[in-house]
Amino acid sequence: MNEERKLKKAKISLMRDPRFALWQGIMMVGKTIVSDDIPTAATNGRDEIYGRKFIKELSEQELNFVVLHENLHKAFRHLTTWRKLFDEDRNLANAACDYVINLKLRDMDPSGRTLKFPTFKEGKYADKEMGLVDERFRNMHVKQVFDILKQERKARGGGDGDGPMGFDEHDWGGAKEMTEEEKQQLSREIDQALRQGQMAAQKIAGKGAGGIDRDIQEMLDPKLDWREVLREFVKSTCHAKDASSWRKVNRRYLSTGVYMPTLIGEKVGHLVVAVDTSGSIQGTELAEFLGEIKGIAEEVTPERVDLLYWDNAVAAHEEYELSNVDSIITSTKPRGGGGTSPSCVSAYLKEKNIVPECVVVFTDGYVGSDWGSDWSAPLLWVITQNASAVAEHGKTIHMPH
Repeated sequence: MNEERKLKKAKISLMRDPRFALWQGIMMVGKTIVSDDIPTAATNGRDEIYGRKFIKELSEQELNFVVLHENLHKAFRHLTTWRKLFDEDRNLANAACDYVINLKLRDMDPSGRTLKFPTFKEGKYADKEMGLVDERFRNMHVKQVFDILKQERKARGGGDGDGPMGFDEHDWGGAKEMTEEEKQQLSREIDQALRQGQMAAQKIAGKGAGGIDRDIQEMLDPKLDWREVLREFVKSTCHAKDASSWRKVNRRYLSTGVYMPTLIGEKVGHLVVAVDTSGSIQGTELAEFLGEIKGIAEEVTPERVDLLYWDNAVAAHEEYELSNVDSIITSTKPRGGGGTSPSCVSAYLKEKNIVPECVVVFTDGYVGSDWGSDWSAPLLWVITQNASAVAEHGKTIHMPH
């Protein structure tokens, strides 16, 4: 059996296994390529690439593990969501993504009957597992793991390139080369694939469908108050100032598509809040939203908040430092009242060289196909009116009337 057939057989076998039904659709997203030019395996978040020699040396169970490993990177959008971490340190970003994924894979098949970590085939590490796995990272998201690894490296005096190494490659360059249109299409395909997988898993529920991932199910079945999601999004995506205050991931907030801990730290970094002041936004909605932002500011004391008011253009830009951020509700002066074009916000941030820890956009959601582009930070949309609107970038929550 050649390597292409061996890989195809592994995928078909996994798709037919009730324990892995949730991932059927994801395994069909993108191309599956066997190459002589890659030592192990890789994904750019859409396509999977497997080294020919690597496949040849793997057992059936090891290949199953590798295939699901690459597909979970795709499902959790690691190569697009955590680009900022890669730009900071490639090796630690790779390791953090692998630590998160591998614990999930081990949980899917604890006995190793179907999934086994690949092992070194020769040398002094022969027969030792190649993958990264560590129980202390259970229920953490990628950024939490990244920051721990970074702190540990600093404590031991290590430099760039020092850190744990996984078995596979991560094609960050390939992910970056995708156009905005390609990224949007990929996001839609992943959402659709996960929903198809969810339906397949539900059909076989009660027949051993242990591979149904709770994180994904909660992401696809949101039942959360928008205020809670907003608060946890800000706390989990902005840099923590007190690493010792980390807790386990709060599963109630996984429906946003972002892993959110109950608390990362007591303070957060730079936050941008962009408020749509087009004519359709009502005063009561605006007051309620600003009240929540004020509450977040009082709770987590961000180092800086940039408050933008926009319609067809950014009409006002207010800056709040740590010393006066709690006055945001009394000192702000909303401006605007024209149309609704979110692209003016992303363009403004780029023009002014504003690179925050995260961006929260408040809008009615009637924007057509204009969701902006080149957003430089994790992004949350709070939509007030258009219940069917789902942003093409970042995460979307709806604020009921």
